[in-house]
Amino acid sequence: MRILHSERLVLEPQVAAHAAEMFVVLSDPAIYEFENEPPASLEWLRARFERLESRASGDGSERWLNWVIRVAGGELIGYVQASVPAIGGAFIAYELTSTHWGHGYGREAVGAMLVELAAGYDVRQVGAVFKRPNHRSRKLLTRLGFVMPTTADCEHYQPDDDEDLLVLALGSGLRPAAGRPAPAPASDPR
Repeated sequence: MRILHSERLVLEPQVAAHAAEMFVVLSDPAIYEFENEPPASLEWLRARFERLESRASGDGSERWLNWVIRVAGGELIGYVQASVPAIGGAFIAYELTSTHWGHGYGREAVGAMLVELAAGYDVRQVGAVFKRPNHRSRKLLTRLGFVMPTTADCEHYQPDDDEDLLVLALGSGLRPAAGRPAPAPASDPR
């Protein structure tokens, strides 16, 4: 994995040494409005980051790519991650501390990761699954060009009943690649 740079951010490959700084970031209660919970302890988070340094699932069928997001020359503000299976589209996720919402950092960090996934890992499609009421995630993803999924996309990514899925075909300029179907109507595609 490489260190990634954007206009205002540096995305560093996540390692156990980031645990103390990320424990502070991940202790922000606002980021758990829709799912998950804070890490149980710093030791738990450090052990988790150590396991993730393998960059692969236990059976080797997926690459696990995790970057922490640092404001250039400053503090850590979150993470971006991708699970890249041998077959099919990648899954992405991201989290930023609430004090950094609304400044374009999420879009910038996810955008940098998408460029790296396409160029460095030959990923051609990504999906993001999020809780339906999470309008901030929907807004971020649509600004990056993500669209409603096809039936085949839903079968691959398998969102839960209370989740939405948006997908992006990685083509030039991170716009949907040529031939991508137009977005489905606003009704639930499942």
